[in-house]
Amino acid sequence: MNEHEAKTARTRTAAGVTRATGEGVPESKGERTRRRILEAARRQFARVGFERATIRAIAAEAEVDKASVIQYFGTKQDLFREAVRWEIPIAELTTEDPAESVENYLRTMLSGWSKDPDSPMTALVRASMTGEEAAELLRRRITEQAVDPIAATIDGPDARLRSALVGAMMMGIATQRHLLRMPDLAEADLEDILRLAVPLLGSLIAPAE
Repeated sequence: MNEHEAKTARTRTAAGVTRATGEGVPESKGERTRRRILEAARRQFARVGFERATIRAIAAEAEVDKASVIQYFGTKQDLFREAVRWEIPIAELTTEDPAESVENYLRTMLSGWSKDPDSPMTALVRASMTGEEAAELLRRRITEQAVDPIAATIDGPDARLRSALVGAMMMGIATQRHLLRMPDLAEADLEDILRLAVPLLGSLIAPAE
């Protein structure tokens, strides 16, 4: 495994990419059912938002009965929070080199969204556009998992604002590339995006003296 492949393997959980559990161990019937419900819920929440999504529609898409959804997840709110759960492993992506750190952040985010258009993070972003419940959850997740830890690595003034700007720029790039499909970003090679964006993001994380 070369250095790039090793880096990709270490950072696969970012941007809503789910870490494999029990790799090599077959799923039980209950685990398969639970996974189908979660996947169906993400698609429903992304398409129509939290308020308009119904347990009945989620059950139909997952090809289970409504009672099964309630059995596994309880309320719609509990299902929503579980369906859009993700973690950004900032500590694993951060190195002593600010430029390498921001490249890790952006590369992992864009790669994750590309591999899974219905990932928990993308589902939450879509749902946040139409509902305050999802928007508040997104704000809290981004603040706790990105702004707080990145700000702690910045040795300079305006650390939290700089960290928030890094997050906003990365989210803007990812959203326009993968959700809005803006032609110039959607059709661009990932390496070209990184080549131009990383110096800008790095200048925020490592402010000049």
